[in-house]
Amino acid sequence: MKLLRVGPAGAERPALLDADGMVRDLSGVVADIDGALLADEEALGRVREAAASGGLPVLDAADPRIGPPLAGIGKIVCIGLNYRDHAGETGAEPPAEPVVFLKAPDTVVGPDDTVLVPRGATKTDWEVELAVVVGRTARYLESAEEGLAHVAGYMVANDVSEREFQIERAGTWDKGKNCETFSPLGPWLVTADEVPDPQNLGLRTWVNGELKQDGTTADQIFPVGEVVAYLSRFMTLYPGDVINTGTPAGVALGRPEPKPYLRAGDVVELEVEGLGRQRQEMKDA
Repeated sequence: MKLLRVGPAGAERPALLDADGMVRDLSGVVADIDGALLADEEALGRVREAAASGGLPVLDAADPRIGPPLAGIGKIVCIGLNYRDHAGETGAEPPAEPVVFLKAPDTVVGPDDTVLVPRGATKTDWEVELAVVVGRTARYLESAEEGLAHVAGYMVANDVSEREFQIERAGTWDKGKNCETFSPLGPWLVTADEVPDPQNLGLRTWVNGELKQDGTTADQIFPVGEVVAYLSRFMTLYPGDVINTGTPAGVALGRPEPKPYLRAGDVVELEVEGLGRQRQEMKDA
């Protein structure tokens, strides 16, 4: 299924995208699309039955906004330098273990919402990523197979990053990763049954119409199942948690000088194969 949430920010309603590309209202079936739903097989079964019936109402297109496809996110765990080509372009050695950092859930916006260039920022960058949504509580998993079994679905993520804040201002990466609007997600949460191989997905980014990133999840150093299992040994993963699994080469940081960092007015478009496409305009905070 392709699950989504539509409507004004803070008042989104649950929906699904049917096989004909119509957005169908799920608000009569479930309260929202969140971790509680993803962990409830009975509730998901009701959603599937309602989708198969063809009787769900079509949503009015008068408000075309698509919000983040997942509500109530507990935490966003990110994996850095998870593609060899991206590690290479930044001058880093491929890591021996996953590089882990966190983004706050309040950075999340919809896939087409405005992204703000922070005040004082000079090196705001894009990162298309495959986002993994946890569907079952995960503790001390021992294998990649177990890791995949705990995945509810997948989304497109833009791990927006302010490189000066991240790299040059001392301390951890947090300052460059948690600015307002720095986690566009969506447009859809695609359930895991529709993504048979998360290690065979193309990822692409365009800035002002120019292709910047063109990679594949086959090049991940640590595949999805391994990442989920690895993280579960250091923290408990709960339904509705999100894991950003890294970005391929092609970010502004890896380009020759003068590096094409984002400015107000720039338009960023990102897609992951089968998971939909995002479009954001940059504006000054």
